[in-house]
Amino acid sequence: MNSDRSYSVFARYYDLLTENVDYEARAAYLDELIRQLHPVEDCVLLDLACGTGTLSEAMARRGYDVIGVDGSGDMLNEAVEKKCESGLPIQYVCQDMRRLELYGTVDVTICMLDSLNHLPGLPDIQNVFRRVSQYTEPGGLFLFDVNTLHKHRVTLGDQVFLFDLDEVYCVWENRFDGDATVTITLDFFESGDGEHYTRTTEQFRERAYPRQVLEQALEDAGFAVEAVYGADSLDPPTENTDRLIFAARKK
Repeated sequence: MNSDRSYSVFARYYDLLTENVDYEARAAYLDELIRQLHPVEDCVLLDLACGTGTLSEAMARRGYDVIGVDGSGDMLNEAVEKKCESGLPIQYVCQDMRRLELYGTVDVTICMLDSLNHLPGLPDIQNVFRRVSQYTEPGGLFLFDVNTLHKHRVTLGDQVFLFDLDEVYCVWENRFDGDATVTITLDFFESGDGEHYTRTTEQFRERAYPRQVLEQALEDAGFAVEAVYGADSLDPPTENTDRLIFAARKK
């Protein structure tokens, strides 16, 4: 996530609201890609927009030396709690990914779960790509996913989802704005005594970008596009693909 207080309440319930995400399967998929495309010993991996750290933990368990960066301090608080429980040697840094600064270079950067879609516009995407390139070893990998216009228009569209959980009641409302952007409004209803509820609203936007635009931005930042896959597969995407996986190599 980029630096935005709009994720403060969302951070507390993020893991509950995304229980449908199989992080172990995602980590296994990324591990396979890395081993195929850039097998190195003692691999230093940057998890950009790491959120609550679930994927960081899964990659660390697979032997990667993980640095997790996120712009939301609230998200990172959740990540640090997991780290304290697991004891995994993950380094967490609170930074807006558009202003990424590291003490050294990394072998692989991952940026998953449509984090790049949260950025306001193409200049922000280009800035992130340049920053990642700056801190990636020559020959290193940049793996990221993005939601497609098809997902924004068809899958998310103007859908409303309800989450009736023990800890919170959440109304998740999507609104497709017609210009590749989905506005997501989250209404949280929290109860301290079981009778009275406090309502908190958080809102953010996700923007989809054409594949060719992202490929050009990668080239401009010093990456060569190795492959673009559909969802968590090694298959080429189709017009109905909801999520693209980019694999780019630092020149």
